Amino acid sequence: MTRFWLLRHGEPAAEARQRCYGSLDVGLSDAGRRQMARVAGHLRHQPIAVIYSSPRSRAIESARILAGESGRPIEIVPAFREIDFGEFEGLTYDEIAARHPETYRRWMEAPTEVRFPGGECFRDMRARVLDAFAAIRRRREGETIAIVSHGGVNRILLAWALEMPDRCLFRLAQDHAAANLLELVEGAPMVRAMNLAVL
Repeated sequence: MTRFWLLRHGEPAAEARQRCYGSLDVGLSDAGRRQMARVAGHLRHQPIAVIYSSPRSRAIESARILAGESGRPIEIVPAFREIDFGEFEGLTYDEIAARHPETYRRWMEAPTEVRFPGGECFRDMRARVLDAFAAIRRRREGETIAIVSHGGVNRILLAWALEMPDRCLFRLAQDHAAANLLELVEGAPMVRAMNLAVL
């Protein structure tokens, strides 16, 4: 059996709030650091062999808190970054709606079907995330692994395990510092826990 703890980064710094921040590189807020410290405490007895992290600062900082003094190695996986919102990066949602009304409307109606101007579409992101995950599954069979990334990455992996259609993706809640447990039993995925908040 291979076990994957899928962790969303803690709450980001104030400059990201109410803004589109997929590729925007922001760190954690003080509250986000406390959230991740609680997650680290909750998982301290798990035999995590390695922590894979998105290259974004908020994920790397979260991964370092998770690793703590344990000596667990952290490996950066560029494919586990959040979606690139292109020209929308750093804008508030009101600004996006005013500047790009048609794209904004399509995004709100069918979020997995829009390509962001100058950025990615969901299919691009899903392909890179699943390719990277498949490589880790082959390399780390039988181990317990942590992946510290983003809500979008976690939803892609959970939807893959549950064979959910794209249009249902955002039915999967992923709060800041949420923990999900995905197991592969003889290659078959099983979601053991989802969106756990360590209070």
